[in-house]
Amino acid sequence: MITNEQREKLRGWFAGRLPDDLFEELTELTVDREEILVVGRIPAPRLAEDAPATEREAALESRAQEFRERTREDRMAVAREAEHRFRRKVSWGVECGGRRTLFTHVAAPVMTRLRQPERQVLDTLIAGGVARSRSDALAWCVRLVQRHTDDWLAELRDSLEHVQRVRAQGPDTEPDPAPGADDRE
Repeated sequence: MITNEQREKLRGWFAGRLPDDLFEELTELTVDREEILVVGRIPAPRLAEDAPATEREAALESRAQEFRERTREDRMAVAREAEHRFRRKVSWGVECGGRRTLFTHVAAPVMTRLRQPERQVLDTLIAGGVARSRSDALAWCVRLVQRHTDDWLAELRDSLEHVQRVRAQGPDTEPDPAPGADDRE
């Protein structure tokens, strides 16, 4: 968990370090313990207004792939610097014509111990064709909880940030000198 100030510094570093012509706009920068995800908007391909949905989808997919190939060296150079500086992997994605495409991103293993009732929930999702494995089923459950509790999770993150600030002001920190202490002789 990082603070808003750390997130702002991270976003500022990327805004300053990314080549000016890489994205039209840096739309998203998210971070967790393992990964920094950088997503930017790129221009949509020019199509006729009455272009069929299939043609539009193929054009958007091609544009994202073209961007990925053309910018690989630049993105990798930025990623190497960021990974060294921030000790996290960097992943990339684009938004193009209302479509979001992620290139490489971290799939971090999560260790957990589940009792039989929880395992049965995951197995039901597998049997119902919602997931291919227990790992997929667990990820599906997490996304479902996230979708329905975004406000609550945001409030919890804000509370955790406040706790981190208070901890940083704890008894192990150096106290500010008393006003006028340097003026004494």
